[in-house]
Amino acid sequence: MKRTAQQASPRKPLLPGILLLLALALSTANADTRSLASTIEVISPSIVGVGTHLPTRNPRVDFRGTGFVVEDGRAVLTNHHVLPERLDEERRERLVVLVGEPGSPELRTAEPVARSRAHDLAILRIDGDPLPTLNIGDPSELRPGDEVAYTGFPIGMVIGFYPVTHKAIISARTPLALPAQRDDQLDPGQVTRLRRDERPMVFQLDGTAYPGNSGSPVYNTKSGEIYAVLNKVFVQGGREAAIREPSGISYAIPLDLAEPLLEEYRRSYR
Repeated sequence: MKRTAQQASPRKPLLPGILLLLALALSTANADTRSLASTIEVISPSIVGVGTHLPTRNPRVDFRGTGFVVEDGRAVLTNHHVLPERLDEERRERLVVLVGEPGSPELRTAEPVARSRAHDLAILRIDGDPLPTLNIGDPSELRPGDEVAYTGFPIGMVIGFYPVTHKAIISARTPLALPAQRDDQLDPGQVTRLRRDERPMVFQLDGTAYPGNSGSPVYNTKSGEIYAVLNKVFVQGGREAAIREPSGISYAIPLDLAEPLLEEYRRSYR
């Protein structure tokens, strides 16, 4: 008697195959999680605080924002608005960068060497031994929906020198001007750029950030390549409101706009 096809090839149970697929899915998810965790470990030594130090002040350090190390290990990229308008040199106030292990930073004297107020970018030169550097990626690769992360000091020294990481997606590329209901809510520089249509395109992020995050690197969660510098948080109210009720809308400057400043730095310190 001939065997039927079903008798020749009995159907295998589906359960082992399903379990294998679930195991692979969980393995992939865990790999992604480990990837971001590993990336944070790699980039954290290059994340620094930016502020001023005054010996007679309490506290002595006025924390102003975040920065990160590039180029030769002594260049720090941050926002222009993080820098003070002036220093009280008579009382020996100086610009400093906080580096080192979380919870126990050391102070390095810093000097601005290249600035762009229009693009809200600045490069500092720090003293001391070179620090680990971060790699700059191609911002044009980012599309709306891509996931990124940013690491910095969101509320400054309130929670101590401990870098904090947030994840976000790229929501859009938009002109460098914060939303406003009326023209008088825009600063004069923004109004001028709006009229001339000279607004650089920046990234809008769907992620929570705080004033101390200014200058934080925005990077690929797996490779750690830096794409942009976090520079603004959409605030509905004053500074306290930004901390108490963050809007979840942030903006970042693509690093192609930093290239002229980086080239200026290279010419000065080759």
